[in-house]
Amino acid sequence: MRPLLRMIVLSAALVAGAGGVARAQEGTWSTFNGDLGAQKYSPLTQITPENVGSLRMAWQVHTGDVSSGGPPSGGFHIRPDSAAADAATPPTVWSATPLFVNDTLYLGTPFYRIFALEPDTGRVKWTYESKAVLEALTQPDLKNRGVAYWQAALPVADQPCQKRVYIGTMDAKLHAVDADTGKACTDFGNGGIVDIDQWNVENAKWPLSILQPPTVYGDLLFVGWAGKDWAEAQAPPGTVFALDARTGALRWTFHTLDPVAAAQSGTGNVWASMSVDTERGLLYLPVSSPSPNFFGGNRLEPVPLATSVTALRAETGEVVWTRQLVHHDLWDLDTNSAPTLVDIDMDGRTIPVLVQTSKQGFLYVLNRETGEPVYPIEERAVPASTIPGEKAAPTQPYVALPEAVVADTWPGVSALADTVSLGYCSRTAARLRDDGRFTPPSLEGSIVYPGTIGGVEWGGGAVDPRSGIFVVNYSSAVQIYRLIPRSDYDAAAKAGLETGGFFPMSGAPYGIQLLTFLNPLGMPCWKPPYGSIAAYDLKTGEQLWDVPFGQVQRFGFYMPESWGSITIGGPVVTASGLIFIGASMDSRVRALDIRTGKVLWKALVDAPAVALPAVYEYKGKQYVVWAAGGNSILTPKVSDQIVAFTLPD
Repeated sequence: MRPLLRMIVLSAALVAGAGGVARAQEGTWSTFNGDLGAQKYSPLTQITPENVGSLRMAWQVHTGDVSSGGPPSGGFHIRPDSAAADAATPPTVWSATPLFVNDTLYLGTPFYRIFALEPDTGRVKWTYESKAVLEALTQPDLKNRGVAYWQAALPVADQPCQKRVYIGTMDAKLHAVDADTGKACTDFGNGGIVDIDQWNVENAKWPLSILQPPTVYGDLLFVGWAGKDWAEAQAPPGTVFALDARTGALRWTFHTLDPVAAAQSGTGNVWASMSVDTERGLLYLPVSSPSPNFFGGNRLEPVPLATSVTALRAETGEVVWTRQLVHHDLWDLDTNSAPTLVDIDMDGRTIPVLVQTSKQGFLYVLNRETGEPVYPIEERAVPASTIPGEKAAPTQPYVALPEAVVADTWPGVSALADTVSLGYCSRTAARLRDDGRFTPPSLEGSIVYPGTIGGVEWGGGAVDPRSGIFVVNYSSAVQIYRLIPRSDYDAAAKAGLETGGFFPMSGAPYGIQLLTFLNPLGMPCWKPPYGSIAAYDLKTGEQLWDVPFGQVQRFGFYMPESWGSITIGGPVVTASGLIFIGASMDSRVRALDIRTGKVLWKALVDAPAVALPAVYEYKGKQYVVWAAGGNSILTPKVSDQIVAFTLPD
């Protein structure tokens, strides 16, 4: 066994469970997804379906790191020591999963600070200031999805940085911090910082933003990055970097695009979290779509790793297998969450599987050793493109079992939204192209269902590994994609007519107008529910239940629960049979019964909790903690609240 692999196996063995799925030590929440298998599962049982109704707030903290996007006098909070305190600051999107490890709760903020809190009181132990540039360099908002944690397998006594916390920034810096003191680990990179942008060498139109915390496995950090969507035809091509957790030295680089595709287009990046099979030493990548996102005339040759789930050898970055989920992606259907790893018993044998959720609403259940489908995936004919220079793929992978969370056709016009808008919804629908799932973008405008904000977003699903029950929340969102010839787009931009929903795709022969299908009053033009949550038996592929989830909140009112809500963020399940989830636009956090989907408890927080909660135990008490930060896709309401719930004494 090679020395590096031996170190990886030794470190991973500290948290590995049966079947090679690395699970957090009982009572902790040590990664973005709870464990390296992205199960989002807690074995804790103190909070049960019977007593969860008594859950109460234990403590809350406001970090101060929040902006609604206005000038400093316009009603948002900002640190007084910030260099941006005298200038407008972009709005914040806070999707950070808190980590509980080392008897401490760690979280990163959209201003790229780290907070270390006492887990039972919320008292601040220390903070770390990255001094990051607070500019929306690649995203419309300041964004952070949290921090990562590493500790030495054989710590050296009296030496600093044997336990580390890492945070990335939008300007492509990765910081390493001593988990006990909050001081920079100066042996990491340059004084505690690795500049990821040093490897941004092709089509370097913008920095490689590190908004998702790295995936930590053994003594390696796996780093993906986020870019600027819908802006450029040629963009930085997708890369994943493996760094030494101690020094920040580059161990290997993985390229998602071949040299021709990389030169002609770009992206295909991994901006979401990743998962690891510790027994097999496999790293699983959710790979996004290539650029430009809605026109592929510059990338007609196959790009097999784009919009895929791909397995690499963690030690070397070598491809073991890959499965493309969308051919010649024209819809921005990024593979957007870490696949969930679990072992299931079928026909008298145990199968190591992964479950990859998707924007298209399919649940891909694959053998994680080989990438082969556990339930059949077939190629089905799909609509052709009418755009000059474009050639849509003639077929797309189709999953019949498990049943997709969204149907092949959109729900149809809402009578209420149509009536109050004097027929706007039905008139608009009648002039749009609508050929069902995988309708390509068109010049007249195409109904796309699910759209890029629909299906399952980056929160992914959660699984109870004992029962094989998989839980996933999803959105039913109808969008309109309209391609605009370059000369018309540029003329409109020059005249100042380019307003909401327009994106240039500079360098392509078309720009894009992308709209969610709303009437002039802002009401969805399609029938509800707009968001739901469902459970599946992975052993059979059967859907166990599917219920509307969350509530739409508009004009100071809550819409009916039967309508559900668009959701961002994902669920966590516990061994006691509970689902904990925020995600909905009504700024509530909830506990559901995993057997039925029934809401057993809910609480109002300061903004939509668009982050996975952390579930942990400290001094004999179980806690559930959310970052309630908000997301402008749901509602303008944002916050800096971290809030913990527990049972009364």
